[in-house]
Amino acid sequence: MKSERNKKPGSRKLLYLLIVFFLIVFAILFFQSSFSKITSIEIAGNDVVSSEQIGQASQAAVGDQFFAVGSSVVEERVKALQTIESVQVTKSFPGKIRIEVKEYPRAAYQLTPEGSIEVLMADGSAYPVKDKGAVIDKPILTNWGSETPERAALCKVLAGINPALLSDISEIKPDPSAAYPDKIKLFTRSQFEVITRIALLGDKIQYLDFMINEFKERNNGATGILTLLDTDRGSLFGKDAGSAETSDGNKDSKKR
Repeated sequence: MKSERNKKPGSRKLLYLLIVFFLIVFAILFFQSSFSKITSIEIAGNDVVSSEQIGQASQAAVGDQFFAVGSSVVEERVKALQTIESVQVTKSFPGKIRIEVKEYPRAAYQLTPEGSIEVLMADGSAYPVKDKGAVIDKPILTNWGSETPERAALCKVLAGINPALLSDISEIKPDPSAAYPDKIKLFTRSQFEVITRIALLGDKIQYLDFMINEFKERNNGATGILTLLDTDRGSLFGKDAGSAETSDGNKDSKKR
């Protein structure tokens, strides 16, 4: 009886060793197999920045160890890209990773010296337009210096404006003066010129359609120049804006 009792602890130890051994072998085989590796990386939500850029920023690649890639780490890496506002990374076994991004709003477009089109983001950064047949649904900025503070400020304002309010604006040029360094000139598809400031654009743009329609009604459908600064006034092309009929129908004396 004593000899049988002494054999039991030894048998249990052997059993435990065998279990540990097989678990180690299983782990080695598993991590060497394709089940433990990334088999696909899906990137979604990007329009401006390319999938290749996002993939490179993530530092994750097909064939890497699936469990060695942390979702939060990948999110931080991709979020470092200028165009990316937010990132969500989801992992699904076996081997699938999905990176879904949300880009900052597009603010405008610009023409490069070579004649290609770039899209400007809310922070003023510029990226080539990938789709040659893309619809230009934002104003085109012309005669702006590369990455100037004024251009960055304008992009920030434009990105926050309802796209419907910008549908009539085709082009925006800088028109600085000593009194207003941020003065700009807008050209509309309805054949108006609009003079305002970057600092005022967000407020003035809300009433632009109304002012255009009222100007046309009071001037037999003619177009002209609208000056939307501290005082709003309008004039027919070729006439002094200070003495033309204003949006409320009154004659305004010339402002200096």
